Parts: sequence; C-alpha cells; structure tokens
Amino acid sequence: MARSHFTSAFGLSAVLLAAPLAHAQDSDAIAKFYKDRVVTIAVGSSTGGGLDTYARLVSRWMGRHIPGNPNVVISNMPGAGGNIVANNLYNIAPKDGSIMAITFPSVIVDPLLTGTTRTFDPRKFNYVGNANAEVLVCMVRQDSGVKNAADLINADIIIGATAPGSTTADFPALTKGLLGAKFRVVTGYQGSREVTLAVERNEVQGICGLGWSTLKVQYPEMINGKLFGLVATQEDVKGHPDLNALGISKLIDMARNDDERAALKMFYAQNGFSRAFLLPPGVPTDRIEALRTAFMATMADPDLQADAKKMNIDAMPTTGAEVQALIEQMYATSPAIVEKVKAALAPK
Repeated sequence: MARSHFTSAFGLSAVLLAAPLAHAQDSDAIAKFYKDRVVTIAVGSSTGGGLDTYARLVSRWMGRHIPGNPNVVISNMPGAGGNIVANNLYNIAPKDGSIMAITFPSVIVDPLLTGTTRTFDPRKFNYVGNANAEVLVCMVRQDSGVKNAADLINADIIIGATAPGSTTADFPALTKGLLGAKFRVVTGYQGSREVTLAVERNEVQGICGLGWSTLKVQYPEMINGKLFGLVATQEDVKGHPDLNALGISKLIDMARNDDERAALKMFYAQNGFSRAFLLPPGVPTDRIEALRTAFMATMADPDLQADAKKMNIDAMPTTGAEVQALIEQMYATSPAIVEKVKAALAPK
C-alpha cells in the first residue's frame, strides 16, 4: 500500500512539474516564431476612420506584449465595405499568426442577413479580441432641422454612406426599412472621413452608423454645437453614458411594437464587436491563445490607455472568446427576427 501511495504521489508530482515545463516550452516556441518577425494588421478601411484609429492604437503597443516582441505594422485595404480585407484574410493571408485584420462588423453579420454566398464564413475566423464596444450615432448638420430621433425619421434629407454592407450604409437602411424614415441614403464614399467631409461641405446633410469614438476624434467639440454638425440620435440598445447624460435620444425608442424592437436589438448587437481583431482559420491554437493574451495585456497597458485618453477615445476591450461566443449567439437568432431585419434591409 505504501509503495502504491508513493507511486501515485510521485506520478502526480511529475504531472504538476510537467505542466509548467510544457507551458514554458510553448512560450519559447511562440517567442521563437515571432522574434524578428513583422505582424501585420490589415485594416478594411481608408486611413483616419474608426477602424484605422483603433488598429493604429493597438499596433503602437501590442508588439511589446507578444512573445518575441515582433514589429506590428498597419496595412490599409479599403473596399467593398470591408469585404476585401476579410476575403484576403480568409483565403489568401498566411495562416500562421503573422497577419490579423480589423474590419466592419457588418462583414461578420451580412452573410446571416443577406443569405448570399461569401468566400468566407465569419464563424470560422479566430477572434483575437474587441478593442471597444462601440455606440453608433447619426450626425447631421445643425441647419438640417434635425435634433433627435423623431426628427431624423421624418426629415427629407440626404444621408451619406460608404459601400453597401458598411455600418454607414446598413444602419440608415435599417432605419428606413424598419421604422419608415423618409431620408435618402447615397452610397459610394470611400470612408467615413470622406462622408463627414461631405457633410461639412453640405453635399449631404448627415451620416449614420458612425462610431461615437470616431466622431469624438474627428470633431471633439461637435456635441457642444460649436461646429457644423451635432449628434441627433444613437443607434444602440443602451447608448453611451456620455450621450445619455446629455439627453441624446436612441432610435430603438422609436420602435412601434415588440417585433421592431427585437429586430433593432438583434441588429445593434454587432456594436459589441465593432472593433474586433480577426485571425484566419487554421492558425495554430497556441498562437491564437498567445495573441489573445497579448491583446488583453495590450489593452490594459497604461501607455495604451494614456494614448487613448489623449486621443479622446474609449478603450474598453472584450476577450476573443467572448467575441467568438457573441457571434455564435447572433447566428443562432430566431429565424423570424432575422427575416424581419432582412426585409427591412432589402433594396426598395
């Protein structure tokens, strides 16, 4: 019995000793892979917009938290509402953890809502993490006469947007199709920065589906009415604390029945992964976990937080596992609600 007990105890001790040893070996392998390597963050938009802002924020500090301390660089790949970068990541990019991407959340949601065949399956990406759960807003010119959600729905104005499939196109399209808004949506601008410049020039009178963090960076005094535009309404379930404190209305409160409210709630859920960083399928599990750990350490880095504060943006992350679960949950939405959203987004 004593021999058996000794053997069991010895065996347990060996397992306990082996675990940290294996972890150290894994860490060494990760560090060896990333040492002297360049890690690229591909951005599905032009420079200056919300995606680009967060990609550059993360890129400045993430290298110090990845084992091996690689150099992290940005590559802008705008086009097709962010689908170009998603297709490239899924089908072309190396599946070794050297390339990740950030793209519009609509790229992740569209296959569910449109039913069209894509060259990628959003559920098979590996999500590194989300840099900030965004609250989207509609910004309009002060001389448009629009001050709140009710005004926006009844206004005969032009809303500028990027490509169909982007948040700036799909969010106002949903408002039109579901809530009966009267405004027109004109697409074709390269990025959100180009749309806000068009608003400034009065080519269009507003932009929707724009992140509050982006707007704060581009026009920090806008909310005080000191510039050409103002935030008219929020496209979110809960809204942003800063905007709620200022009494800025929410479009979800304009829902006329429970079905409309459920449809808006389902669609607005994508705000929870609006700044998500993706890896392609097929990346080795140990590198996925290493990058997820590095991402959360990066977001908690005092230097990054100070950088974000200086830029006047929020940096409150969500883990990669949480983002992955949120996307799976969205794809499990009731078919009746999905059809409601699809009908609202359908071209009229």
